Amino acid sequence: MDQDELKRAAARAAIEHVLDREVVGVGTGSTANFFIDELARIRERIRGAVASSERSRRRLEARGIEVFDLDAVGELSVYVDGADEINRAMHMIKGGGGALTREKIVAAVSHKFVCIADESKMVGSLGRFPLPLEVIPMALGHVCKEVARIGGRGVLRQGFVTDNGNLIVDVHGLEILDPPAVETRFNQIVGVVTNGLFALRPADVCLLATMAGVQTIIAAT
Repeated sequence: MDQDELKRAAARAAIEHVLDREVVGVGTGSTANFFIDELARIRERIRGAVASSERSRRRLEARGIEVFDLDAVGELSVYVDGADEINRAMHMIKGGGGALTREKIVAAVSHKFVCIADESKMVGSLGRFPLPLEVIPMALGHVCKEVARIGGRGVLRQGFVTDNGNLIVDVHGLEILDPPAVETRFNQIVGVVTNGLFALRPADVCLLATMAGVQTIIAAT
């Protein structure tokens, strides 16, 4: 199987975690797109979805799935999304698609967070994938200086603006040995809306697609 086939297999497995007559939280990115396609096959079973980006909203609506604003729902039984990196503790780096802030919000109100990923996303330690920061534009220079003090190298993502009207700075050169602490540290920089570490609210389940099949990895308690 190629990488797209692995992503599709993980997305298909996530349908088992979707409850009938519920609103489903839906992430952003290539793997989440496969999940939206799978969700369309059972759209008569669900009430609808909450999208973590305008791109996902448009894809959901194009497939006949009603999209709710989060405030109209309040909380969600399950949120399904991909990851740019994930470790065995279910800590992730997300935000390659630039939707990290809305993804964190949807994850925060969900009872179960299901990460769907192909085997290339599983790592021993996080940090090879650059850590995205959503940054208020007027704080760009300050944030990059603070990133350098922490030991990273901040690179502005050219030509990209988030759904919230902000910028993305990708932080290179980090080895993240204590993800919760690093997540907290970057969130303390004035001008950072949030960062792409999902460690304070990690995934509950990872459906990891491998050449031998989809593995279910549960967060340690």
